[in-house]
Amino acid sequence: MEKKLDWEKNLTIELGVKSDPIQYRYSFDWLFNLMAEEGVYNLQLGTFTEFYSLPDTYFYRLKESAQSKGIQISSIFTSHRELGGFLNPEKELAEITRKNYQRMIEIAALLECPVAGSSMGSVYRDQIEYRPQGIQSFLNFIKEMMVFAKDQGLSWLTLEPMSCYAEPPCNSVELKKIGDELKQFHLSQPEKTVCFGYCSDVSHGWANQEKTVIENNLDYFIASFPYLYEFHFKNTDSIYNSTFGFESESLERGIIDVKQIYSILMKNQKTIPVTKVIGYLEHPGPKFGRDYSDCLLERWLRESLQYLQKQWTEWSTIFS
Repeated sequence: MEKKLDWEKNLTIELGVKSDPIQYRYSFDWLFNLMAEEGVYNLQLGTFTEFYSLPDTYFYRLKESAQSKGIQISSIFTSHRELGGFLNPEKELAEITRKNYQRMIEIAALLECPVAGSSMGSVYRDQIEYRPQGIQSFLNFIKEMMVFAKDQGLSWLTLEPMSCYAEPPCNSVELKKIGDELKQFHLSQPEKTVCFGYCSDVSHGWANQEKTVIENNLDYFIASFPYLYEFHFKNTDSIYNSTFGFESESLERGIIDVKQIYSILMKNQKTIPVTKVIGYLEHPGPKFGRDYSDCLLERWLRESLQYLQKQWTEWSTIFS
């Protein structure tokens, strides 16, 4: 995945893994071993219930364990919507979001990780009228975090574009408006703030209540390129309802053409603000907590990683 092509900007695309599917069923050491055996060395550390309360010593051990297998913890990103307290009027939730977001940044610094990120959260659907105010509250908050992250030694904060109206941004117009505002905030005081970027997802598009696709996943993905720092690799169906990996039994029902993803990244590389982009396999994993399903995770991860690497090799051979 680290092979470069002879293009003007020479964008490098690397493969990584987000740690979500091992939560409460496999250890990090298990995942690090699997990644090393598959030749994938970038980890996006996903959050979990105890994450924000664990002492520094836990993360020092985690970093040492990863490094012993040649794994780089290159990103931290939330696994749920737990940092969404600014999208509703309950002040207590916003206070916890602030506290935990700051702790996530501190953990990134401990791990010598240059970037941390999250989704914006979700507006209560029975209070959807709060959405504009919630977005503005989040933007004010994330600007403060861009300053805090700079003080902690980070380089970027990222945000994930989502797939429904209750979880902004959900379309290219919102994505651009938010991206431009935060990008300009950084440019106005680059010595005091980290860069802002998107952690996009190749499987995210927007379908309405009637299941009509308003914006498809590819157009949405491309719209994020002027702000793109990293992205999530997973498969999905035609209305973005379920997500899954690239294991053999899931390929036929998925709509993600991996070679097409590589092509649009390389063809649009001049609009992307970085020269290396990591695509993290964000596999939801099999049904949790069943003897007959937890055991599937190893095969699903291996097959998905092997498929993504094979697609890259074939694409590179054709287009290099």
